[in-house]
Amino acid sequence: MTPAGGESSTVRRRVVIHGHVQAVGFRASCSRRASEAGVAGWVRNTRHGDVEAVFEGPLSSVDALVAWCRQGPAWARVERVEVTDDEPRGETTFEIR
Repeated sequence: MTPAGGESSTVRRRVVIHGHVQAVGFRASCSRRASEAGVAGWVRNTRHGDVEAVFEGPLSSVDALVAWCRQGPAWARVERVEVTDDEPRGETTFEIR
C-alpha cells in the first residue's frame, strides 16, 4: 500500500541553479546530500556559470534536495532555481559530471 502523499513514488526533477554557485563546493555538497538521501542522478556546472542537477528517487527525498538547492552550501549565493519534472529513467547512482 502506498503511504499518504505518495511517499514511495519515484519522481525525477531537473534543477538549474542560478547565482554565484560555481567554485563554492556546490556539486560536492549536492552529491553528498543526494547519496545520503538515496537519490540517483547527476550534477554539473554549465558553461553559463550555473549548476544543473537531476534528482531521481522518492518524492520526499527529491523535494528535500530541491529545497536545499534554493540555499546551497555556505559560500553559494543562489539567485533563483528552475525546476522541471521529467519521467523517471531508473537511475540508481549519483554522479558529478
